[in-house]
Amino acid sequence: MKVISLLPADIYTVVNKTVLTEADRKNLITLYEPIIGSLAVSLYLTLWRDLDKLEIMSIDFTHHHLMAILKMDLEAIRIAREALESVGLLKTFYKEAEINSYVYELYSPLPANEFFAHPILNVILYNNLGNKEYDLIKKEYEKMQVDLTGYTDISKMLNMTFKSVSANISHFDVQSHTIKPIELEKQIDFDLIISSIPKGILSNKAFNKKTKDLINELAFLYNLDSLKMAEILRTVINEKGFIEKENLRKTVRKYYQFNNGGSLPTLIYRTQPEYLRSPNGDTTNRGRIIHVFETTSPYDFLKSKYKGVRPTARDLKLLEYLVVDLELKPAVVNVLIDYVLRRNNNKLNQAFIETIAGQWKRLNIKTAAEAMNVAEKEHQKYTKKASKVNSKINENQPVWFNENITKEEISKEEKEELEDLLKEFK
Repeated sequence: MKVISLLPADIYTVVNKTVLTEADRKNLITLYEPIIGSLAVSLYLTLWRDLDKLEIMSIDFTHHHLMAILKMDLEAIRIAREALESVGLLKTFYKEAEINSYVYELYSPLPANEFFAHPILNVILYNNLGNKEYDLIKKEYEKMQVDLTGYTDISKMLNMTFKSVSANISHFDVQSHTIKPIELEKQIDFDLIISSIPKGILSNKAFNKKTKDLINELAFLYNLDSLKMAEILRTVINEKGFIEKENLRKTVRKYYQFNNGGSLPTLIYRTQPEYLRSPNGDTTNRGRIIHVFETTSPYDFLKSKYKGVRPTARDLKLLEYLVVDLELKPAVVNVLIDYVLRRNNNKLNQAFIETIAGQWKRLNIKTAAEAMNVAEKEHQKYTKKASKVNSKINENQPVWFNENITKEEISKEEKEELEDLLKEFK
């Protein structure tokens, strides 16, 4: 996909593809904000406010307008926009010209009942909030049950109240509440799945669009490849050769929990939140390293240490402990992984990690820069103590411990180590 540079002078127009209500505003803040973050929600509300009085279409604005209103730089606006696109709240169209122009189409948030039935959004909300907060939100949307025992329904039907008369009325398009379906890149090779299932078991009509979409969503959510999904699908085909969707959901969930110590999918696949990232523009070596820590998920960072091979179940469980149980931020987890692997001969010693992670949690470390600074200080204390015992100690340490790294004055060996860290993520 072509890389498009967003400029302050670029023009945008907002087009409302739906009917937006106060209920949508509540759902956006209550259900979507824990997933996409406050900056993305602010961008959505600002685009909504940009609409005309009839909430149909806006005049042309420059992106400098958004920068001034939101107090955000263009990179943060781009990330927020992509977050809205990913959950189906926004669709973006781009036209290249001397002054580039964009059209932003707004779509409604899912109604609460559809949101809580969604196979991806519902689970992500649960994982981001935890059981207690999730239950509190769910109770807000529970239907009120009214006891109608002893009452009789005396409501009139339409034909009992009004008479039908002929009328010559022309048809026209009326605004309606429109929801944009959430789109995913193809996760599953369905040809491979079909070829792996014995003939005669699967109906030719088993893989309709809805079933394929569900399988694709579950594969994304639970990080399953085509072969593993094929194994699971073989267990949920009924006697008529169709896939039992609810059984599929349960089986995939149980499979994931069995292989992940009972946990559901977590934030190990997510990157550092925008509001905790460093300002853009730092091109020093240290700034480039921080950028890697902030823009890479803990799963992908650890996978890079395995030279692209999926980490072991034990190491994934350790990642979940850091992100879910201790609630460390993704960039902080990446710094911790890099530090421990360098200190411990490329081994993730659980006790060692838990000791450091517990300390960082108590210190309320939330950013990559904070984690790097505290790691450097702790390492200096350790080496001073160790040098009293062994003056020849020469312990491995991350290249970002070097104070000269921000000045670009590093040795050839350190430069090679730095490039080795960065090359996986270029």
